Amino acid sequence: MHRLTLIPGDGIGPEITNAVTEIIKSAGVEIDWDVQPAGADVAESEGTPLPERVIQSIKRNKIALKAPVTTPIGKGFRSVNVALRKELDLYANIRPCKNIEGIKTPFENVNLIVFRENTEDLYAGIERKIDDDTAESIKIITRHASERIFEYAFKYAMDNNRKTLHAVTKANICKLTDGLFLECGRNIAKKYPQIEFKEILVDNLCMQLVQHPDIFDVLVLPNLYGDIVSDLTAGLIGGLGVAQGANIGEDCAVFEPVHGSAPDIKGKNKANPTALLLCAINMLNYIGEKEKALKIESALMKVLKDGKCLTSDLGGCASTTEFTSEIIKNL
Repeated sequence: MHRLTLIPGDGIGPEITNAVTEIIKSAGVEIDWDVQPAGADVAESEGTPLPERVIQSIKRNKIALKAPVTTPIGKGFRSVNVALRKELDLYANIRPCKNIEGIKTPFENVNLIVFRENTEDLYAGIERKIDDDTAESIKIITRHASERIFEYAFKYAMDNNRKTLHAVTKANICKLTDGLFLECGRNIAKKYPQIEFKEILVDNLCMQLVQHPDIFDVLVLPNLYGDIVSDLTAGLIGGLGVAQGANIGEDCAVFEPVHGSAPDIKGKNKANPTALLLCAINMLNYIGEKEKALKIESALMKVLKDGKCLTSDLGGCASTTEFTSEIIKNL
């Protein structure tokens, strides 16, 4: 029996969480979920979208599955996702990007993975208003954070038979900050001569990704570029509804989809749980439940390939519950 933290989120979060936990239970995985509400609704009742009890639960259980949480734009509380990453030092954001049979896109043979440094850069949140017409934000890049994300990415590449790793920066302009990040990549690359190390500017990368995404393998980026590029790569394989993510630290790991909470369809039984389910599959592999993870993944891929019972964002007309039932039927 596994004891894991479960954060249902808000918006469509509780609906897709129910779908995914039902599928996991049907596959025979025994999990004692430590359910920890967080987000906008909690902020109203507890005064914060991320109560300390959530942090302590993850520290106890080490692993969490998290549904999306609403982040206000331009005002209100800071992102719960960013706060979790900083509080738990979840330094590696990992975003696999691979074509799924049955999901039609303009691109084929996409099979890359994005490693985004998760703790600093402009996301450090060091901002100030100088006067009514001027504001500034400070970009933080450190050797420690840069080296460990490259180290993690190179080790992953070795363990998963990846051949090429690109360091992605704008070091021609941000010569000190991105320059330091790139320097760290070059140094760590010397320890892994089996992996071909390449350098590319982030604007050039974006152009090439929408022309020839199949030429890329492993990408390593600072926080801001990683956030933008990982959403771009999600678009190559069908959008955020089929994009998974994981945030890994030394002691804890949080698995979460990268799409938003979609409050406009909250409670309408229209949400697609695929991204959260892919995160759960990754989580099951992480905790050693590889056989059950493969069982769930096979059932999901069969439903997607058949194309007869898909949610509206995938071109079908199935409800969340119908889609979930179809996956369980194929377990």
